[in-house]
Amino acid sequence: MRWQGQTLDEVDTDALPGLENRSGIVRSVTTPEFAGMTFHEVLAKSALNSVPGPSKMPFSWTINPYRGCSHACVYCFARGTHEYLDLDGGGDFDSQIVVKTNVVEVLERELRRGSWKHETVALGTNTDPYQRAEGRYRLMPGIIRALADSGTPFSILTKGTLIRRDIPLLIEAAERVPIDVQMSIAMYDDDLQRSIEPGTPSTQARLDTVRALTDAGFRVGVFLMPVLPHLTDSVAAIDAALRRTKDSGADHVIYGALHLRPGVKPWFFQWLEREHPELLSSYRGLYPGVSSEAPKGYRQWLAKRMRPMIRMHGLEARSTEGIRQLSRPAARHEPVKTTASAADMLF
Repeated sequence: MRWQGQTLDEVDTDALPGLENRSGIVRSVTTPEFAGMTFHEVLAKSALNSVPGPSKMPFSWTINPYRGCSHACVYCFARGTHEYLDLDGGGDFDSQIVVKTNVVEVLERELRRGSWKHETVALGTNTDPYQRAEGRYRLMPGIIRALADSGTPFSILTKGTLIRRDIPLLIEAAERVPIDVQMSIAMYDDDLQRSIEPGTPSTQARLDTVRALTDAGFRVGVFLMPVLPHLTDSVAAIDAALRRTKDSGADHVIYGALHLRPGVKPWFFQWLEREHPELLSSYRGLYPGVSSEAPKGYRQWLAKRMRPMIRMHGLEARSTEGIRQLSRPAARHEPVKTTASAADMLF
């Protein structure tokens, strides 16, 4: 969705690059409640995004009501996508948020098509649908209703505690379609969480949200990822994380090592140099050149450490090494049958 596809003909010379023509269709909004952030309201041409056929994703369709994300996670894979809009993947990604204000109406129209096969739709695979902007725009209730009314199963992955607002609606929707809910919680050290995920709710607030969803009847998984080499991969760190995860009522844990795509790596290394310069040499060895994945040896080592500890805490272990296609996500009161979404698509 390029800016040029959202515009009329009037020229605004003060607009961001690519937004010069925006009268009546694109509106940039700043408010005191969201200091330092700008919301760029656009009219989307489509709501459902088809996942390419060769993809390993365990779903075929996604919906992304927002582009950019106020969670500001330094390691977020989607940072590079902002460059497509002539914005940078650093501060712009965190503060220049694109809002598809008509996404519900477009989705309803697409779901009514005779060609729609009611395949599983995933929300939260790019940027978080329950980031701060959702508190202002309230797009998710309409999306949930549209999917449920059409008989379309869906999954939600979020770091946002705002999902608690929609629990009554999700309960109603789960009576009609299978729903899979996952909470992303990677950092269990408060100082580290505030440093590397400065816009996210606290770890405890997210764990409390897992409990609220569990009490509502959902089997909730926790994405314990990315695991950061030398920062969150010690036995003590993993044990503390798993203990708190189990206490929250989570059903299973999905883990994976840090993944650094080219559009993310510069921003992550800037953070690392500022916060943990002693680890720069090690990380350059783990992620040399254009390499995105941690070495296979490290991933195997991490699996040997993680899986026994996850089982020890009475949780089911899933990793991003064994992604398979899912047939349907877990509905309310049903056992979860999915594996993880691919790590490199998630935040």
